Amino acid sequence: MNPLLKRQISKYLDPLALEDENLQKFIQAVNRSYETHIDQFNMQQRAMKISSDELYEANEKLRKEAEGQKGIIDSIHMAIAALNLKEYEDKKTGELDIKNLATHIKVQSEDLKAAMQKQEELFKSLEKKNQSLSDYAHIVSHDLKSPLRSINSLVNWILEENSDVLNEEGKLHFDLILKNLEKMDALINGILHYSTIDQAEIVQYQVDTQHIVTEIAEMLYVPSHININISNSLPKITGDKFRVQQLFQNVIQNAIKSIDKEKGVIEITAEENELEWRFHIKDNGKGIPKKHHEKIFRIFEKIENDQASTGIGLSIAKKIVDYYNGSISLESTLGKGTTFYIHLPK
Repeated sequence: MNPLLKRQISKYLDPLALEDENLQKFIQAVNRSYETHIDQFNMQQRAMKISSDELYEANEKLRKEAEGQKGIIDSIHMAIAALNLKEYEDKKTGELDIKNLATHIKVQSEDLKAAMQKQEELFKSLEKKNQSLSDYAHIVSHDLKSPLRSINSLVNWILEENSDVLNEEGKLHFDLILKNLEKMDALINGILHYSTIDQAEIVQYQVDTQHIVTEIAEMLYVPSHININISNSLPKITGDKFRVQQLFQNVIQNAIKSIDKEKGVIEITAEENELEWRFHIKDNGKGIPKKHHEKIFRIFEKIENDQASTGIGLSIAKKIVDYYNGSISLESTLGKGTTFYIHLPK
């Protein structure tokens, strides 16, 4: 029985009267009306909740649409503000000449579309030229190296077959030929590396510079009077092994070539801040004049009278650093040495 009905009956009716059959039927009918009323009330509550949820969702949708519309209107206002609309205003009424303004916007739109199409064509043309340049560099490298190998073999054969009859001057001349062949080979390799250093896809992964620099020091020819001191705390950086190896190899080779002291020292260290790694490659070589500090990073540029240099190594290092959105610089004192600073973003 409904609790409210039960309370009222117990309050006003004698318990003995409830035993009457007709009264029992009447109470049951009243009880059913209570139950029907409660069911209807619950249904109304459910309906109100559903309506409230739907209304909330509709309001949220309207709010988001209103925000979107506001963004569009703000963009239109900015676009209108960017246009010079004074010339389209009626001098008498101050109202905009919509017809002329629409024509102006149409012309601007067509010009923008034409400019974008032209830019796309230029990008495609540049891509083709870059590919052609890369292909050309590989072809030239192959075609030039073939005769160099033949000349090298021929010169070595002559030296072996005629070592007894050649005097010191003749041997010196042949040695000069071999050194120039090595320089030509290095020059061809340098051109090929320089032209293709930024052609490959970017593959980023962790590279251990400690391992790479140690490998380079063991791989390069380092005269016995030069010591390379490598810090034990060189970091792991984000990059790819080939480019990072090329970067450090070219700077370290430059340091080795620059040393003119009886006891040469090259020190390689690194430090960090929140944004980047900063590598130091310091030597006690002859130093680089201030006027050459920018020149040495340009391809085929080299310090005066430095016949051993190809003029490509440091330009490759600069191109790799630029590829990683970093920077390379140096400080140098003539007769005392040079420190190269390589900044690579984390």
